[in-house]
Amino acid sequence: MRLRFSQEIKSLLQRLSDQHLTLGDILAETAERGFSLVIALLVLPFLFPMPPGLAGPFGAACLLVSVQMILGRRSPWLPKQIAKYKFPRSFAQVLLKNLQRLTKILEKITRPRLKKIAQNPLTWRLNGLCISWLTILLMLPIPFTNPIPTIGILLLAVATIESDGLLICVGYILTTLITLLFAFIGYGLWLAPSLLPSIFR
Repeated sequence: MRLRFSQEIKSLLQRLSDQHLTLGDILAETAERGFSLVIALLVLPFLFPMPPGLAGPFGAACLLVSVQMILGRRSPWLPKQIAKYKFPRSFAQVLLKNLQRLTKILEKITRPRLKKIAQNPLTWRLNGLCISWLTILLMLPIPFTNPIPTIGILLLAVATIESDGLLICVGYILTTLITLLFAFIGYGLWLAPSLLPSIFR
């Protein structure tokens, strides 16, 4: 019987008490489900204030993994330097516990539904495309916007790992809405320089 997402995280927490976990360890333990788990681990810190210097590497690693989904890979690959990255134990425990709490909430509304959609190879690639796009939006230097695409990525990650076709479709709608929001913000920033003189007349 396949473990639910939060149960897999609990298993990782138990392993963490014995040894430092690397991203490679997580991928090896969770197989293709490791795609969603690693993506969730990489973007979860964006829900909170990020320490300087971490946003770029975490975002780049998430983009690398999600692009592999677009290419149809089922076994994720990471460069050795990234795969061997050891989460500091205290940081990893906080990260995994927060992710476990979040996924327990999401698991109350997700279950295997519309399996023809969820298990379609094209859906896997489309999920990767949406996650890649949201990651790019996440990495844009726009203050206070990080949590917005992060929520979309986490929703798609959990929906993918739980084979919930309905929630995946909701994720696509949310991705579209987030894209429109960022387009509106971008348009506002583009207009700002020309509007400022008239505001302060």
